[in-house]
Amino acid sequence: MISRKFRWFLLALTMGASTLAHAQEKLGFDRNDYPGDAALRAAKSRFAFTGYWLNNPPEETRNTWVGKRETIRGMGYGFLILWNGKRDVEIKAAGRRGLKPEALGKREGIAAVAAARREGFPAGAVIFLDLEDGGRMLEEQRAYTLGWTEVVAAAGYTPGAYCSGRPVDEGGGVHITTAEDISAWVKKLKLHEVVLWVAQDACAPVGPAPGCVLNVPKLSDSGTPNATVWQFAQSPQRLEITASCAKTYARDGECYVPEMPGIHLDLNVSNSSDPSRGR
Repeated sequence: MISRKFRWFLLALTMGASTLAHAQEKLGFDRNDYPGDAALRAAKSRFAFTGYWLNNPPEETRNTWVGKRETIRGMGYGFLILWNGKRDVEIKAAGRRGLKPEALGKREGIAAVAAARREGFPAGAVIFLDLEDGGRMLEEQRAYTLGWTEVVAAAGYTPGAYCSGRPVDEGGGVHITTAEDISAWVKKLKLHEVVLWVAQDACAPVGPAPGCVLNVPKLSDSGTPNATVWQFAQSPQRLEITASCAKTYARDGECYVPEMPGIHLDLNVSNSSDPSRGR
């Protein structure tokens, strides 16, 4: 029979291992605009990695991250390398001009790789295609996305996708996320693996997100078992899915950290301090 003292020892050992595993998870952030050198230095004690746009972020007319890789790398940050992808309405518009979705995806993938090289990111680095549309991909979205990922892989980089990890109810008891849909098609067509960065900021009871908190959540709680990165808080908050954690956000609905006052952020967790392997 195991003694009571030994049982407590085993319990403590198990809890210690769990705490150590959780401690290995890293906090990072992303935002459309470069926050400035001083703000980044001030926040390094808080964050392990940062997003880095290769082209104009969504709804922006310029990219303020260009040329900042060495500065950021010198501060010790890892990277989430991002390429702003086309939304479905843009893919359809290109199709009406005679440019097929797969061809558009390939063209954009080539441009993403060229931008990554210009910025000095090494071969093999993960470039995440920013997909803002959620749910199951439409046929043209799928052709565009997989055209992009395959070209990036062929060029010696690792394709990734920033996509929704929120389940969409399709009726009849069927729920699907964009992340699940991408993984399913990659497997079905035997394509290059796509690294997943999932956005799931819905708080309980709708989803698993804790809100704008600085205690690092477990990546495994994202709801996407094969996710490499989980974006668990967005700025501004979406009230329809964050009502139960609304108090974790600022009064203006944005997410801030003390080290970067007045600079709103999206928060992410990963098991790596450099999820894109961009150092």
